[in-house]
Amino acid sequence: MPTPQQPPRRTGARRVAEVPPDVLARLNRGEIETVNLTEMLAMDLRLLMHAVDAPTARAVRESLAPGIGITQRMRVAGEALLGARGEGIIRDLAGHPSDIVRGWCAYAIAAGTRTGLRGVLAAMKPLADDPNSGVREWAWLALRPRIAAEIDTAIGLLGAWTVHDSANIRRFASEATRPRGVWCCHIDTLKAEPQRALSLLEPLRADASKYVQDSVGNWLNDAGKSRPEWVQTVCGRWLRESDLPQTRRICTRARRNL
Repeated sequence: MPTPQQPPRRTGARRVAEVPPDVLARLNRGEIETVNLTEMLAMDLRLLMHAVDAPTARAVRESLAPGIGITQRMRVAGEALLGARGEGIIRDLAGHPSDIVRGWCAYAIAAGTRTGLRGVLAAMKPLADDPNSGVREWAWLALRPRIAAEIDTAIGLLGAWTVHDSANIRRFASEATRPRGVWCCHIDTLKAEPQRALSLLEPLRADASKYVQDSVGNWLNDAGKSRPEWVQTVCGRWLRESDLPQTRRICTRARRNL
């Protein structure tokens, strides 16, 4: 018998106005995942919230309006669901078909009352390893303020993540602690003293995954904007001790603006 063919993967529209109405309707009902940022920006998160939890949708309707930034809307949604339903909602959201809803789950976890950063990281770990790259981004973005507030504790806890079998988990350890990062608050401590996180970077200096390599290179590039001499020193030592293609790629990316 012939093998059943998988339906072709959507490539996603380039402009919001070009998202097909049927696709947008399914996204707003939480039936499918987005395939690019354009689809996410086209969505009405109020409709998605209504599909997930109608009472909560009424309470946060204005807060989810498109006029505010997308990361703020994600945070508001996650916190609203947590406030309305308690931490039990996290279990329901974590396996939802919609990547946006799983992103709300990340914000609900970050806003939860779990004891200490260790418990929050443990709860976030499945989302940090989610098959959808967007969910993985929401996972570290949601937790970034807590990581920044407890940076030394976070560095100690994330050390074990740098040797995990999953490249997604290893990448989280680097991306979540970048001194500057994208769409997130800066970590002033690491802008001034990037050496405090060197224990996270060392195990990743020859990582086999380009996904991780890019993150480590970007981490060092962030640090180079305030501590260029430190980045030069670290890269010089790494290349002497580990003259491998992976390390060379990381160091090229790290020093691209120096």
